[in-house]
Amino acid sequence: MTDTAPGRLGDPASNLGSDPRTDPRLRVALTAFGLDQNSQPAPLSTTSPREELLGFITAAEEGFEGLFAAAGAGVEPITGVDRETITIPGTDGHEITLYVHKPVGASGPLPVILHTHGGGMVLLGATGAAYVRWRDELAAAGLIAVGVEFRNGGGVLGPHPFPAAPDDCVDATRWVAANLGRLGGSHIVISGESGGGNLALATTIRAIREGWANEIAGVYAQCPYAQDPRDLENLPTSARENDGYFILGQMLTLLAEVYDPEGKNALEATCWPHNASDAELGAFPPTVISVNELDPLRDQGLALYRRLAALGVPSSGRIVPGTCHAADVAFRASIPDVYAATIRDIAGFARSLG
Repeated sequence: MTDTAPGRLGDPASNLGSDPRTDPRLRVALTAFGLDQNSQPAPLSTTSPREELLGFITAAEEGFEGLFAAAGAGVEPITGVDRETITIPGTDGHEITLYVHKPVGASGPLPVILHTHGGGMVLLGATGAAYVRWRDELAAAGLIAVGVEFRNGGGVLGPHPFPAAPDDCVDATRWVAANLGRLGGSHIVISGESGGGNLALATTIRAIREGWANEIAGVYAQCPYAQDPRDLENLPTSARENDGYFILGQMLTLLAEVYDPEGKNALEATCWPHNASDAELGAFPPTVISVNELDPLRDQGLALYRRLAALGVPSSGRIVPGTCHAADVAFRASIPDVYAATIRDIAGFARSLG
């Protein structure tokens, strides 16, 4: 008996509905939303007019916002959480909104999770239903969660290409570090998924370069979108194995073009953290890289983890079996125990650094 290569490597027609690795509960949810089949390419390319690319991002943003709201419908609300909205100045002369969630009646300094939301650095926002819930869950786990409303490359919060998003995340991190006492925080863990994972890593690289890395106690990057998807020849195996599973490589190239037009920053580590030097990665604080088994981005996250470990950084890697890209954030109603396990892991990691 010979083993068949996984996913679309072994069967080009494979999809999340047919792949035996898919969590059966997640399969039911994906089928209900028509996402059990492979994503189809958009009628655009990276050379399409910028106005058309921005229009695509706007439409995609509306679709994802609707999906995430529907995926979380019917879940009991979290109680016992205080919420505060704070506006801080950005270095570019604009304002940055922070959404602070903390346990009611919290006593003693608590770890702060500075959350950078997903969306490929070009769409979605911290006020989306999935992210409000995420911060509530982190607060219910005994943490202070701070969501950063950074400028996006496109969509409602755009168009602001690189480096606007990491600039805002740097400003937010530095403000939180300077105001830990006001917030009731003890130390900062910067965490995000997908594009937010990119920004968590990029912010840390900026901190290392600029000499304030001591303000970040740890990094927890989930399914990080860390490598320029236009670099097709150098993408790892999972980009082909899981292509079209919830996200499509061609779509990622369009997001990349909106974020980093013409690839002018293709080799810049604060744009694409895959490019970080050994000296930069070796200076990271304790780090967790969590990936989803059925994600095209899985192997680029694992490659970062292996580099961190080889460089002696206190680090761990985590694979969430049976899940597509960011499913342990987006599909709480369908896979509640998987979702809860990720919350517990973030909380345990943050507490371990106190």
